[in-house]
Amino acid sequence: MAESNQIPKTMKALIKKDPVASYELVTLDVPTPLEGETLLKIEMVGICGSDIGLYKWDSVGQSIAKLPFTPGHEATGVVIQHGLNPREDLPIGTRVCVENHYYCGTCFQCNHDQKHICQAMGQFGHGMGKDTRIAAQGGCAQYAIVPSRNLYALKTKIGIQEACLLEPFGVSHQACEAAEVKPGDDLVVLGCGTIGLFAVQIAHAMGASKIIVSDVEDSKLELAKKMGATVLINPKNEDLKTRIFQETGNNGAGHLIEATGVPALVNSCPFFVRKGGNLCLVGIPKTPVQIDGSGKDFVFRSLTVRGIHGRKIWHTWTESENLMATKLDAKLVVTHSYPMSQYEEAFDALISGRAVKVLIDPQA
Repeated sequence: MAESNQIPKTMKALIKKDPVASYELVTLDVPTPLEGETLLKIEMVGICGSDIGLYKWDSVGQSIAKLPFTPGHEATGVVIQHGLNPREDLPIGTRVCVENHYYCGTCFQCNHDQKHICQAMGQFGHGMGKDTRIAAQGGCAQYAIVPSRNLYALKTKIGIQEACLLEPFGVSHQACEAAEVKPGDDLVVLGCGTIGLFAVQIAHAMGASKIIVSDVEDSKLELAKKMGATVLINPKNEDLKTRIFQETGNNGAGHLIEATGVPALVNSCPFFVRKGGNLCLVGIPKTPVQIDGSGKDFVFRSLTVRGIHGRKIWHTWTESENLMATKLDAKLVVTHSYPMSQYEEAFDALISGRAVKVLIDPQA
């Protein structure tokens, strides 16, 4: 068993054992990796919108997680121990990120280059997976074991914050690729949370000439402007569809990324897109959705509609890291950072809407 000689016996971790709101900060034994597993020292973990449901343990949280679990699916760390038969490309000390979509390797999707949407997918930080020992692991812990095949070895010298941001950045990168954004194109992004803001930044790097963004918070619109947006729309002050058509020569958007999950927007956004355009759905509605207008009007628009889930393994990771290392400052989205001992404050900043991206240091 390959290992560092500086592994403590115990660690601090957040855990949810009971179906109630919040977490417990507890002391646990540092886990030992088995064959095909790697122990990481977690350096940074991010929390996002889906973590709100997990924290509150509402109907959304209960639908995407299983008790017990340690939260935190956006994590970066350092390899400090391997189980048997370690990956040769992950020597002790390697800086890595966790690909939190645990794939089986045998289903149709896994055999057709779609491991990120595996039929039997487990998930780091959600308690999801057949092996409950592994499933209970998450990034809100000082140490965690992860299937070795789910580790992405960093190839550049990007910082710890950027490495932690690669997971959500990759979702936005896959959305921009799926939307087929090209130099000179126009793009509409609905929602200026982390995913929407990264989509703006990536589309700008890809050469999009007009990037139209919408959000109800002016501060987030201003941040979007810093990241490359050219047209800012607050739908509290003006009609969203009317302005989009004004800005696109009355054609509608060539490409649109829906990153709010607000049912009313999901219902109506297909009609913000021009005929033959591209629509990518990233935000997850909490209630059933339906298409506004007649079915004929929707079908005859001949749209290409795609849902986006996760990151392509490992294409998205490589492309995303290259962009971060050479063309943009992903840290612009980070508004709050906390030691794990202040986890309640961290989640309050996220739930209240004050924060865009919150990072937690498990070692502090």
